[in-house]
Amino acid sequence: MRLTACGTYLYVNFITLATLHDNHGRPINYLRLAVTDRCNLRCFYCMPEEGIRYMPKKELLTFEEIHRLISLLASMGISKVRLTGGEPFVRNDLMKLIQRIVEIPGIRDLHLTTNGVLTAAHIPELKRLQIASVNLSLDTLDRKRFHAITRRDEFEQVFNTLNLLLEHEIPVKINAVVMDGKNIDDIVPLIELSKNNKVDVRFIEEMPFNGEGNHYATLTWTHKKILEYIKEHYPDVYKIPDPKFSTSDNYHIPGHQGNLGIIAAFSRTFCGTCNRIRVTAQGTLKTCLYDDGVLDIRQILRTTADDELLKEKLLVALNSRAKDGLEAEAKRKNHSPVSESMSTIGG
Repeated sequence: MRLTACGTYLYVNFITLATLHDNHGRPINYLRLAVTDRCNLRCFYCMPEEGIRYMPKKELLTFEEIHRLISLLASMGISKVRLTGGEPFVRNDLMKLIQRIVEIPGIRDLHLTTNGVLTAAHIPELKRLQIASVNLSLDTLDRKRFHAITRRDEFEQVFNTLNLLLEHEIPVKINAVVMDGKNIDDIVPLIELSKNNKVDVRFIEEMPFNGEGNHYATLTWTHKKILEYIKEHYPDVYKIPDPKFSTSDNYHIPGHQGNLGIIAAFSRTFCGTCNRIRVTAQGTLKTCLYDDGVLDIRQILRTTADDELLKEKLLVALNSRAKDGLEAEAKRKNHSPVSESMSTIGG
């Protein structure tokens, strides 16, 4: 047995079983990795209408670098991976990358977050590859409001993706960001999707990751207000147990096939059980959504073939992780306010 600052490694029949922990004793087994910073929508809560300055392609992690990184992290204890963006399907040959990732020893669950515009054609292959689940970004069921929020007329493609995911029995969660004055009237229609479909709907507090900063002086639609609104329309809604490491508070309405979730992404009430790390499309490690990057993984990948060196750097980063999102934000360089686009960070 070999002990490290953040992990215990057991060597049995040449298979490494590892458990990673941060300096607060929280297990780390979940990687969210952005495969691109590019997106084919311009969502109000994610970036300005004119878009953002995308990184040159040479500055993004290559598929070979992504495969090497995930393989290393799997040997250290990461067992769950979620591919994000930007929009993952904007990147060419994404399905080839998915095929390689599902073959990595130690990776038990591969998940995907998508806006659904380009996803439909790939759903049969996702099913064949046994993708664990798909999170679909869908903030409204009204075509005009969809256009107003995303600044693109792609509602029909996204809704078709939802139907195909359900037809192929791929577990799907709808992620809806609650925006004051923009989609409050969609909360009930979105909930109604869970009545006759095996789909979970999660409502998310709006965050300042939009390329501009806070849209409001004070966030009105907090997780508490979202729940109050739901209870007004569904008095019999009740709390259900949250899965381990869940970022959402979960609820059920009698007679519905799916569940509801509320994510306090801005209030940051779930940090105490956070089991995830993020890697941006350009290879920056974020041990918290609200930090401004703690390790340049790309630089290490491109200057050395020594995986042990990268492993040491990763362990150091995990051993100095912020306690929660508030502390992570306070420790940002020059105390800079949060304003980068979620497309740059990785949703």
